[in-house]
Amino acid sequence: MPELWLPGAEIHDLGDHAPTDQQYPPKAIAHITWDRNASAAAPQDWCTFDDLVNYFTTSGAGDAPHLIWDPFSGRIAQLFPADSRSKSLLSPPESPTRTNRAGRVVIQIEAVFFPYCRHRGIVYPRLVDTPCAGWARLHAWIASWGVPDVWPMGRPADFGSRRDEAVWATRGGWYAHAHVPDNDHTDPGSWPAFTGDPSSPPQDPPPPPELTPARYQVTINGLRYGYGAHGYQVTVVGQALVAHGFGGHYQSGPGPDWTDADTENYADYQRSLGYSGPAADGVPGETSLRRLLGYLPGPRTVSLAHVVEAARTDPGAEQGHRTYGAEVVLVEQALADEGLLEQHWVDGSFGSRTVTAYAAWQRRCGYSAADADGIPGHDSLHRLGAAHDFTVTD
Repeated sequence: MPELWLPGAEIHDLGDHAPTDQQYPPKAIAHITWDRNASAAAPQDWCTFDDLVNYFTTSGAGDAPHLIWDPFSGRIAQLFPADSRSKSLLSPPESPTRTNRAGRVVIQIEAVFFPYCRHRGIVYPRLVDTPCAGWARLHAWIASWGVPDVWPMGRPADFGSRRDEAVWATRGGWYAHAHVPDNDHTDPGSWPAFTGDPSSPPQDPPPPPELTPARYQVTINGLRYGYGAHGYQVTVVGQALVAHGFGGHYQSGPGPDWTDADTENYADYQRSLGYSGPAADGVPGETSLRRLLGYLPGPRTVSLAHVVEAARTDPGAEQGHRTYGAEVVLVEQALADEGLLEQHWVDGSFGSRTVTAYAAWQRRCGYSAADADGIPGHDSLHRLGAAHDFTVTD
């Protein structure tokens, strides 16, 4: 007997197994997740395999397929055994066949894909334009269950639909979701050729990939980086890139909104460190970010004790020394926004220029003489935090 579970698949057994209707021939149903709407003019970042597995094993369990297939890495998750029905098809009461059960097996596959998804900077219009990694293994296992290598209603080549109850009830093989009676979805749009079958029609050559900067985000120390991220940390990274000679893609800026220019500049910086391929896609990692800044920016909280220590330590230390860089940079950016410190010196080091700028802030607060010595005090720091949206702790 064939294996109930695809060898090598990641097993997430949902339970709730139910038999199929054995009077019908064996079938496989091709789906794509189509979890986002994109276009050639407006591609969107691919939704990850792990995200879709999490969805189908939690809130989406009522629509779960047998298999979730990542065509980029070849990872496959299985949620039901082959001899159970799964739940990705509509099966209304008026249907002559129970669509999720209409076969000796009715194995349903969801490819984690939507048209014009962007994966690692490359846009893929069709599923067949992806690497289709893992397809040979997937196909061989389904064939072992007696599903013939035929498309009774035609191999999907677009998002048109064709539904024929008589064909569905009498012929085994592969069906697109767009072919299933009493359903309204029109996916998958395309599907890879059967492996080892010389009679399979050749695929059209894929269009040249559209190379675009990476547009996903990461969170490091509680702050977001990557396309669309916003905040002081984005400005700090941009300024550091410029200071290190990696600002060539800026037309204006840097500023608090992460754009493609930030990504391209950061990729240049990553390559200078020896990274390549996906590791140099322009989205920061913790190691490269720490090397660029000398610290990791954090949430907008400043300890009075920490910045006092920095103000007393950094001026006499080696140039650029950072005692509490992640907190000092918040104070420095506030001073720069007040026009008291040149933006170039917003670097996390509470050096002599920052001391001078802070003294000017103290005088602006009404202090003078020894009370305006550039060492932060409780009142002046709280007033600066209130004006520039950071929290002060003692």
